[in-house]
Amino acid sequence: MKKYVPPTAKPDELSNKALYYKEKCKKTLVVSICLSMLLVSYAYAGSREQAARIHERLVGVPATADVLATMQNHIEEGNPTEAAYVAMNTPSFYNVTLKTWVTPWTNEAADKFAPLNDYVATVIGMVRDDVDFREVLSGDILYVGDASLNIPSYSNSNNDHYLSMENSGTDLYANLVRREQSTITGLPSVATAGVMTTRAAAKAFFKDGTNRAMFRFTLINHMCTDLEGVADITRPPDRIRQDVSRSPGGDSRLFHNNCVSCHSGMDPLAQAFAYYNYNYNADNDPEGDNGAIVYNEEGQVDPVTGSRVQEKYRINANNFVHGFITQSDRWDNYWRNGPNYNLGWSEALDGFGFGAKSMGQELANSEQFATCQVTKVFEEICLRTPQDSADHSEIDTITSQFISSGYQMKTVFAHTANYCKGE
Repeated sequence: MKKYVPPTAKPDELSNKALYYKEKCKKTLVVSICLSMLLVSYAYAGSREQAARIHERLVGVPATADVLATMQNHIEEGNPTEAAYVAMNTPSFYNVTLKTWVTPWTNEAADKFAPLNDYVATVIGMVRDDVDFREVLSGDILYVGDASLNIPSYSNSNNDHYLSMENSGTDLYANLVRREQSTITGLPSVATAGVMTTRAAAKAFFKDGTNRAMFRFTLINHMCTDLEGVADITRPPDRIRQDVSRSPGGDSRLFHNNCVSCHSGMDPLAQAFAYYNYNYNADNDPEGDNGAIVYNEEGQVDPVTGSRVQEKYRINANNFVHGFITQSDRWDNYWRNGPNYNLGWSEALDGFGFGAKSMGQELANSEQFATCQVTKVFEEICLRTPQDSADHSEIDTITSQFISSGYQMKTVFAHTANYCKGE
């Protein structure tokens, strides 16, 4: 490789300095010194370079000359977050950055290349419109394509509306429209719970099973923890359903020391989904591509349960016939006590309720929810996990700004991009 010689005509040109130090780093074992040299070179970046870095972090493509100049002016005026907002007016922030950020939340495989769907579109629209992000788990809200688009209408039984937008390269920034989910899907407003009751979420997490998947993946995607992270064997097991054996493998110790730790807290909360299901023809449509979310309204009776509760809540009832029998969608948060008290539950809420909407509000008003959103943005924009005390301190600061802004996600993206612009 030809040795790189730093230019003498423009010794302050940072891009050349960065290349120079990278070449030196390839030729030395003292990696920490080289990294420090790189950081120092970016620490003294001028306003134009800082603007370019912020745009790169948020949008992933170079800024136009006009956008870069506007961002540079904001930085020189001491407003780097305003510069970030300018970058977020670029359609690619919504069509690419946000789309690939959200899509993994919509399927169990966390596939970021899954097709556009109502879950993804709704989150993108909420970010664009500065909607209180707590509504992501409780709002009567759904984003669809503008009526002027030449595409199929929204359907409860297929994803053609969103596939058509994706296949035609529709600009999501300009063409997503907010609607009431209940008006579009026919669900009662009281039964809407943000993205949890979108068709995409139902297909992924209400399909088959016992509806515990919806709760588990909501924890993963919106509370940044799997069940192992909230395991607690000190909670009472009185709400654990009949399908959980009390002596798995003939050993009751496994139940008391393992199963209880998750099910004692999960089952009382997942009861909020007792009236929901995803109906599809398993013989002709094994993937459920043409299925639809269903909800048992007041007066509807499931022939198996004799109540509004879906049959799936009686799966494997003979595993332990003395287990809890779900009779309604009343949920209780047993994690308000014990070690999971540290998730920061809101004292303004009661810790119990009926249905997915109020349970979503319980989760979204926790401190853990707010911190989780900031951490996810940090990992997306900084391209790494938080590593040291400075990173964690910054996450705390941005979380406070997120809450004080009325839970506007663009605030989080702006401050995070500013923090990571020197990397």
